[in-house]
Amino acid sequence: MSLYLGKHEDVEPEPGLAKIKAVRAYVSRSSEYGASDVHDTADTHWIMGMPDKGGFTWNHVDTHPPITNPMSMFPKYSGSRSSWGVAKVPTVIVEVEDEAGRIGVGASTGGEAAAFIIEHHLSMFIEGANVRDRGYIWEQMFRACVHYGRKGLAVHAISAVDIALWDLLGLTLNEPVYNLMGGRTKQRIPCYATTSRPDLAKEMGFHGAKVPLPYGPCDGQKGMRANVEFLADWREKVGPDFPIMLDCYMALDVQYSAELARRLMPLDIKWIEEPLMPDEYAGHARLAQKMKGMGCTSYLATGEHEYTAHGYQQLIAAGVDLLQPDVMWMGGPTEFIKVVALAQAQGVAVVPHGCGVYGYYMAMAFGHITLAEFMMMSERADVIEPNFGSMFTNEPLPKDGYITLSSEPGFALTLNRAALNLVRPYDRKIPGKVRRRPAAGPCSGLAQIRALAS
Repeated sequence: MSLYLGKHEDVEPEPGLAKIKAVRAYVSRSSEYGASDVHDTADTHWIMGMPDKGGFTWNHVDTHPPITNPMSMFPKYSGSRSSWGVAKVPTVIVEVEDEAGRIGVGASTGGEAAAFIIEHHLSMFIEGANVRDRGYIWEQMFRACVHYGRKGLAVHAISAVDIALWDLLGLTLNEPVYNLMGGRTKQRIPCYATTSRPDLAKEMGFHGAKVPLPYGPCDGQKGMRANVEFLADWREKVGPDFPIMLDCYMALDVQYSAELARRLMPLDIKWIEEPLMPDEYAGHARLAQKMKGMGCTSYLATGEHEYTAHGYQQLIAAGVDLLQPDVMWMGGPTEFIKVVALAQAQGVAVVPHGCGVYGYYMAMAFGHITLAEFMMMSERADVIEPNFGSMFTNEPLPKDGYITLSSEPGFALTLNRAALNLVRPYDRKIPGKVRRRPAAGPCSGLAQIRALAS
């Protein structure tokens, strides 16, 4: 049975409206921070973590706490995120230009690999279309790359394109993106700080602070005790009423997470974020049951490394209390809208993961989202600096713990081209920029791949 009772036709751009004429994907060759992952910082930056020297020996100036992470089970890569190349895959920056010369801009993690996908695959569904048909474009992109996509890099590429399309639509209609999603739901957006210094975040006016967990299961009971002491110390310094959140960055297992949650109950931790690897749906369900059974009122939060509404529905079904979609990774604004609707209908909270200004626009557009994340990107977490470093010339920054958004069209961002040194690695106007598939013949698919790589 089917409900396709009449034949569907291809969606064609409406006559008289500008079509998209070009999609371009860039990477930055800048030596400055700003065109890559937020972890693309010096090894002395707090966000990288430092190998443990034993005890609370860090001074938050030139030494910082270790940060447990999904590679901490391997001694060679424990303690510091830089040791296993967390920032080796940089940002991809996308421009979508229409026939009227308007240019929408988007970005995601993916570097040259994502640029290849955008230029040599996704572009065929974008160029010649009208920016108003974003849902149609999104569905074609996602379905066309499902054999190598679904999650990860391919969806990052789709996200960058989708952000650029929403930016272009705002420029076309002369409206900020949040107005295209239903309009403002807040005058200003309250922010919490992700930081190594909750005390300074409180002084700056933020409405809470999230800190990385220093130790994981591989550090044994001594590490467990040190984690509790670490958070108890911060609770004492910021007082009983300032919200503290905990980022576990996919480093724990179910039993360790449950025991940690139990020991932290007297400290009133607002949420426990990403304790498990993202695909451990059954593990999330077991952990949610354990936390509920012990009377733990901290939110079980996760989702920054999840993709599309399908993945978030699995997290909701597992009992996760708080979803943290990253609009730059999970599919873009087109898919973000679906995730918020799913969560709101099932009583699950949503706070965007730290995607800078793009997350602020999502928070502005949805009343169900009550705050946004601001990443403290100064090396010592003591100064407010742009989340995207030098990427934009006009990134909005919080004041007294609030973000105020512009009413300018689109996402109201201007690329800092002078600082970025943008390179288009797969410029389709330049012959020979990419090698073509060898002619069909008796060689196997594997042989063809080897031929392409040779």
